Amino acid sequence: MPTKRSVKDEARELRLYEDVAERVEGLIVDGTLRPGDRIPSVRGLHRKWSVSVSTVLEAYRRLEDRGLVEARPKSGYYVRAAPRLLPDEPESSNPPKRARRIRGSMAYRLMAEVTKPDLVKLGAAMPHPDLLPLKALDRLLAAAMRDEPASSHGYMVDSGYPPLRKEIARRMVDAGCTLAPEGVVVTNGAQEAVYLALRALTRPGDTVVVESPAYYGLLETLEVLELKALAARTHPREGVDLDALEEILASTDVAAVALVTNFSNPLGSVMPDAKKRALARLLDDYEVPLVEDDIYGELPYEGPRPTAVKAFDRGDRVVYCSSFSKTISPGVRIGWCAPGRYLERIAHLKLVTNTSSPSAPQLAIARFLSGGAYDRHLRRLRATYRDNVGRMTALIASTFPVGTRATRPAGGHLLWIEMPRGVDSMRLYESAARQKISIAPGPMFSANGRYVNCMRLNAGLPWSPRLEDAIGTLGRLAHRQL
Repeated sequence: MPTKRSVKDEARELRLYEDVAERVEGLIVDGTLRPGDRIPSVRGLHRKWSVSVSTVLEAYRRLEDRGLVEARPKSGYYVRAAPRLLPDEPESSNPPKRARRIRGSMAYRLMAEVTKPDLVKLGAAMPHPDLLPLKALDRLLAAAMRDEPASSHGYMVDSGYPPLRKEIARRMVDAGCTLAPEGVVVTNGAQEAVYLALRALTRPGDTVVVESPAYYGLLETLEVLELKALAARTHPREGVDLDALEEILASTDVAAVALVTNFSNPLGSVMPDAKKRALARLLDDYEVPLVEDDIYGELPYEGPRPTAVKAFDRGDRVVYCSSFSKTISPGVRIGWCAPGRYLERIAHLKLVTNTSSPSAPQLAIARFLSGGAYDRHLRRLRATYRDNVGRMTALIASTFPVGTRATRPAGGHLLWIEMPRGVDSMRLYESAARQKISIAPGPMFSANGRYVNCMRLNAGLPWSPRLEDAIGTLGRLAHRQL
């Protein structure tokens, strides 16, 4: 019982921090508080709004991170003389209306950089180990191997460890999905889940509709399977344009659609529920399956976890894919898919591809999910990602060339940056590497080399002066190109 009370208190505090910050930010945006004005004192706001002193302090710290207020020693907090405005958002993409074969990628080079200890790793979309529950996971792994040695060292050939599949099905209720544990296939991360789904649904030469920009890992999977990518117009907040998608489906023989539906990679877009329902209905009408990658779905900054398209899947055509790589540990390689009508085919492909996923991590994660520790960890992780994205966006606004645009994700830990024409992100990648900074240049996210002036940045790192310096360095390097 005490644990439940502490969890509720923690969630309430997180909401209060943001509520207070948003109310004060509203006074600044509306002009009630002008540049140079002293904002209400901590104790004054504590009495006036009936919130704790620690809540007010945390809210003011967040406003500092956003560049809206500044603390003056022995004087209080003031509206910044020149508040940092957020960059404009990118506009909807407008990709070519023809399918393309994928030709090569620099993803291998980018992933190789994650092992270099001296780099500021803004390129790969990986959470830093310091943000993950590794000590708890280590204890659970040790306990699993001690208590269940036969299971830990044997194959989990029946589509995965049954208690883990049960926990996954239970958590999927929050995404609006009713799944039987027997309908879940455990995989080696979400990447394998997507690979198995596409392999089950397509043949070499087929066309798959993707977002624009699209996750480079998906594009590489299409390349390996000898599939063609057809990019659809995509909005930076709401995802794929359904009118554009319907136009494609009506005019092109499409084998599958593959999307990251919640807090997408790289844009951070999330489809509203009405749009998800319409998407599921549209795909049913054309009898086209959807590979739904929802790896970031458990990382909203505020409010409940967003619904999955799978929740609106009346024709059982959605193959839902996800993993624990962004929330627990990328190294344990535990993902899963809910294949719907394609269950038998995908389960067989999993079996012949690599027999099973690692056993001991399945036992450990099942134990971690069965208690309340995972949800407590998620609350802290979401708050960290939200603050980091806010800080990073504010720094980009103040250090990058005029005209730079940035997405406004409502979850996850990725930012998509569109710099002015004349900035080449491939050149920026090389010059940043010489400064011990890695980025993901825009052309990686396109089948035809688009987005030369764009890049994706990873905010899943502990905030530090070195990270701040790295953002400033990227801004200076972009200025030099102009």
